[in-house]
Amino acid sequence: MIEVVDVQKIYRMGTVEVPALAGVNLSIARGEMVAIMGASGSGKSTLMNILGCLDVPTAGEYILDGEYIGVTSDGRLAEIRNSKIGFVFQTYNLLPRLSALSNVELALMYGRRPHRRASAIDALERVGLGDRIRHKPTEISGGQQQRVGIARAIVKSPALLLADEPTGNLDTRSGAEIMDILGGLHAEGITVIIVTHEPEIAERANRIITMRDGIIVSDTSANGQHSSSSSGQTAQ
Repeated sequence: MIEVVDVQKIYRMGTVEVPALAGVNLSIARGEMVAIMGASGSGKSTLMNILGCLDVPTAGEYILDGEYIGVTSDGRLAEIRNSKIGFVFQTYNLLPRLSALSNVELALMYGRRPHRRASAIDALERVGLGDRIRHKPTEISGGQQQRVGIARAIVKSPALLLADEPTGNLDTRSGAEIMDILGGLHAEGITVIIVTHEPEIAERANRIITMRDGIIVSDTSANGQHSSSSSGQTAQ
């Protein structure tokens, strides 16, 4: 589903160039659950932005479902994000004055999709919030707010779900519940990619990629086996 070939990303600040990715090679098959780890500044967030079509590489190729993303127009990038990708954020990014139901419905506004309300209710029920659809974010717990965030991400039936530190603001129990939900979505066939700094969260994935200084330094499966899909950038 995902092919990243020698991807580089350089941010330019005036005359200064700041390299964020220094040649990343990566393959992710449809239906995998992958965790990306690394210290601040390792490049994991930049890679996540490229995988989510929020940014494009400075050099190299990113291929998503057979489409070359680097040569794609902004309008097409928006279409891809809307049709194929769901995003889950650490800070939930919910509108405080809207109910859980309305927050999820907002994800369906682009493209004028039919049956928005029914689809939003179904998504909330899938994350165990069928009895909280009228509650505003301030009226539910942090874990429940993140469930609303996941419902908003899956309401469009994406093939790819990107979760950026999805448990970062939660206690251990709530974080485990969120990971159970993400694991269930993975079991349904959704490709799930999680950025996290927590080893216990990463261990819930069936593959862990570790980044440092803009490259992949390790890529292991859940059973500890080295993956060859990031060859050339991976150290055992």
